[in-house]
Amino acid sequence: MEDEEDPATKNINNTDDDFAIEPREGIEFESEDAAKMFYDDYSRRLGFVMRVMSCRRSEKDGRILARRFGCNKEGHCVSIRGKFGSVRKPRPSTREGCKAMIHVKYDRSGKWVITKFVKDHNHPLVVSPREARQTLDEKDKRIQELTIELRNKKRLCAAYREQLDAFARIIEEHSDQIAKKVENVVNNLKEFEPIEHELWRNKQDAI
Repeated sequence: MEDEEDPATKNINNTDDDFAIEPREGIEFESEDAAKMFYDDYSRRLGFVMRVMSCRRSEKDGRILARRFGCNKEGHCVSIRGKFGSVRKPRPSTREGCKAMIHVKYDRSGKWVITKFVKDHNHPLVVSPREARQTLDEKDKRIQELTIELRNKKRLCAAYREQLDAFARIIEEHSDQIAKKVENVVNNLKEFEPIEHELWRNKQDAI
């Protein structure tokens, strides 16, 4: 009997099965973007909007070491008043102090790991029945578009490479022709040198 993989330490690769996984501490990702994509898909299925929140950076090189992703209803809206009171009628606030979030941290292994998960929301969740499937369909479509674009770029690069090689061959052929012409001129000059010397001697004898 084979040992089953512990879901708490599963490495997320953004497959269809991964989208059905609920966040939990210990789940690993290949990158910060992968963690963001995972929580965004989770938020769509559950019925809330994800918000990219605070991060912690390295004091040495400024790279991101940890990141929080939460609900868009996190925190509270702070009303801003002018010098003589409210400038305009305030809009209804979308912030309700929701604490739902995940905290991911860059690990020495090179993975991004969930170190904290707050599941509960303090507001109603609204989810579309087709949201999960629609998210996957949109992602598959985007992947297909990028694949086609990459294939076209590769073909274009190959065409440019062929043109560059052809141009290099033309230059090489011209260089060989020029070298041969120069060699012929030098050989012709060498053939005229004895005649020139003989003419010089004849002039000297005539004098």
